[in-house]
Amino acid sequence: MSHITAIEQQQRDKTRCSVYIDGVFYCGLKIEVAVKYRLKPGMEIEKSALDEIQLANEKLQAVERAMTHLSATLKTKKQMSDFLASKGYTPAVIDYVIKKLEGYGYIDDFAYCRAYVSDARGKGKTALRAALVKRGADRAAIDEVLEDVEEDVEEALAVALKYMRGREATRENLYKAVRYLISRGYSYDTAKEAVAKLGDADDFSD
Repeated sequence: MSHITAIEQQQRDKTRCSVYIDGVFYCGLKIEVAVKYRLKPGMEIEKSALDEIQLANEKLQAVERAMTHLSATLKTKKQMSDFLASKGYTPAVIDYVIKKLEGYGYIDDFAYCRAYVSDARGKGKTALRAALVKRGADRAAIDEVLEDVEEDVEEALAVALKYMRGREATRENLYKAVRYLISRGYSYDTAKEAVAKLGDADDFSD
């Protein structure tokens, strides 16, 4: 059995309170819910009981909050889960919301990956993969979407041209341009083909 050690009004939302179990923040609740269930410091309570209280009373609000968060941009499943966790929702509520959003088609990591890749400019496949992994996209979704991506030499050339602006097409600078494209996530072959259009390929080949 655990103990509620503190219940504090939240600064950013005066209608909610933070509940601390054994000295550690556990979840956020509507103040009216805390009052309804007579929660108070020193009270013994099972964590599962708090989970049930939050799930029963805050499902609708959590879904609405998630929908508002989605209104700006698409989110991965992990991004939404992290957002809800940061607002103090328990895993049970987060799981409920995620399943609802997936059922509505509002959370779809495959769609997120396709949209991100479609909008990305000046990035190779390696950089795209790293960016999607950082955003918590499902690995299977990343693999499937990137499998159909063909690196655009002309796009890589545009990136190289920006890098070479004000620089002479010397062997050293051309080689640096290749390395720069690789750092942007392009494969070596794509980087070399693009930079070859700026000078003799022999000038920077290994």
